[in-house]
Order: sequence, then structure tokens, then C-alpha cells
Amino acid sequence: MPEAALRELSVPEAGPRTSVDAAGYTRFERARILGARALQVSLGAPLLIDVDASLIDPVTIAELEFAAGVIPITVRRGVPPRGG
Repeated sequence: MPEAALRELSVPEAGPRTSVDAAGYTRFERARILGARALQVSLGAPLLIDVDASLIDPVTIAELEFAAGVIPITVRRGVPPRGG
């Protein structure tokens, strides 16, 4: 088999690892927290920070609360299985 054909058949390397941001959350955890909080805000939950009265977008409000570190949502991570 030609070398070019072997390269096409080779198994691709593993995808990029999920990075952790400065607060210790992965992008998936951050998205889940922001989405849950935005839903709460859109359903009338009290705001945890003072915002301008003209700001009505729940996602933006959730992002501001997340940046301020006041969202009372925690992430529970399971222990990875032991490989052997």
C-alpha cells in the first residue's frame, strides 16, 4: 500500500483536552451553570448583583453574576475509575 494511503487509514490522535478556566470550571460546566442561572433569572428569581434597570437579558445577567462569583451553584465531579 502506498504511504499516502496508510496515512489516510491511520487513527486520528485524541481530540483536544477540555481545559479548565481560572475559576476551576470546564467550558461545559460553565455553560451549564450559566444556562441554569439564566433560566432562573428569566423565571423571576431575584438578582444576586445590582444591575442597570435597562439590562433585561437573562444570559448577560447570569454572565455578570458568574464573573462576580455570586452564583450559588456547585459542581459535583465523580472520581474517575481506576485503570489497570
